[in-house]
Amino acid sequence: MSNLHKGSCLCGTIEFEAEGAFDNFFLCHCKYCQKDTGSAHAANLFAGNLKFNWLSGEDNIQSYQLPETRHSKSFCKTCGSAVPGVFSEGKLVVIPAGCLDTLVDIKPRAHLFIKSKANWDDNLESILKLEGLPS
Repeated sequence: MSNLHKGSCLCGTIEFEAEGAFDNFFLCHCKYCQKDTGSAHAANLFAGNLKFNWLSGEDNIQSYQLPETRHSKSFCKTCGSAVPGVFSEGKLVVIPAGCLDTLVDIKPRAHLFIKSKANWDDNLESILKLEGLPS
């Protein structure tokens, strides 16, 4: 599988590419990630040695740092989609897995903060699976 990853926001204004391997992939169930994503958890890829490049829309990125925490979010000002965050002067890139347009070549390593996991997020493998909307 290629080590060139491409991604974008929902409206396509922001596009990026990242070349290299991901170091980690975590599913975070903390209360901040639940609020941030509106779902059971965030799915984020982490890398310290990626060659990262914004292809378009960098001026359309808004970032929010939750006061007195390490939780931050970068998103498209137009559509609100989560986009990568670049930290420590480019030494750490955090990429929301869902914004990638290319295949993710690693599986999540761990569920984090499971003590605050959503009460409905259990045994979901057993529920009905549909290829589209229910009829």
